[in-house]
Amino acid sequence: MLVFAASDKGGTGRSVTSANLAYRRALDGDNVCYLDFDFGSPTAAVVFGIPRVLDGFGHQGLHSYLWGNIGEPARIDVWANSERKALSERPSRSGSLVLLPADRDGGEFVTDEDSLHRCVDLFLSLNAEFDVIVVDLSAGRSYAMDMVLQATSQPELRGVPARWLVYHRWTTQHVSAAADLVSAMMKIGAAVGHEEEALAGAIRFVRAAVPAVGAPLLSQMPSTTARWMRAYDEKLDAMAASRGIGKTRVLGSVPLEPVLLICEQLITDEDVHGSRIADKATWHALVELSKRLTDDAYWGQP
Repeated sequence: MLVFAASDKGGTGRSVTSANLAYRRALDGDNVCYLDFDFGSPTAAVVFGIPRVLDGFGHQGLHSYLWGNIGEPARIDVWANSERKALSERPSRSGSLVLLPADRDGGEFVTDEDSLHRCVDLFLSLNAEFDVIVVDLSAGRSYAMDMVLQATSQPELRGVPARWLVYHRWTTQHVSAAADLVSAMMKIGAAVGHEEEALAGAIRFVRAAVPAVGAPLLSQMPSTTARWMRAYDEKLDAMAASRGIGKTRVLGSVPLEPVLLICEQLITDEDVHGSRIADKATWHALVELSKRLTDDAYWGQP
């Protein structure tokens, strides 16, 4: 299955949350591949704790592959190369967890027919090898998004399941921008040959960095602030529903979490149950999201 991670803006937690979902699927036994298609800001290696490993790869990443400079993009085994102790040994019964990095100095680029065909070939090859392929796209409307929408409309890939996660923060601007992004996706998809109903059905939203209005912390705030937060939360719910991204289309929400915001790292079981630096509610949200990723009941399918 191909899972595309998109976002309305930068700073939504798209990359760090998607990396955590990939990690969770691998822990559950799936063979997982993570493609850093955030060509303007390829930082997935930092989230997986392997930034230094990239120094030895040079121009062997996804940019170079899509440009036709190399025959295969570099692969990095996260379990074998992560600098984080909690990730340095592959857990028993876990699946593989592989990162395909972008070139550090690549930048955004206009795609052509050759790069499109290489993209299709890559997706087909990886789909035959991995259970879940997470493709982290650049924020907003990007060349990367245009390319993968066109790639997934090709006859060769029509039989490969594909799902789209659109990340947005729980604010007025982000709700509006996320709805606009999906509108653009639908127009592009229709133009390149996607069946509109099928594409719409493959899109779900992930609300990131959501303040927990029912949390005990709220009781420590002034009563006027607490009431305002609850009222504004209801206002955002109504706004999201009116823009077509209401609760029925939300795959899940991730609470406001200091570890994710500051460290932008994988949340391990040790972070929750050992050192206790991460909140259990965040851990639970990520576990649930990873399960729902392939659960047809959450995608309007029997």
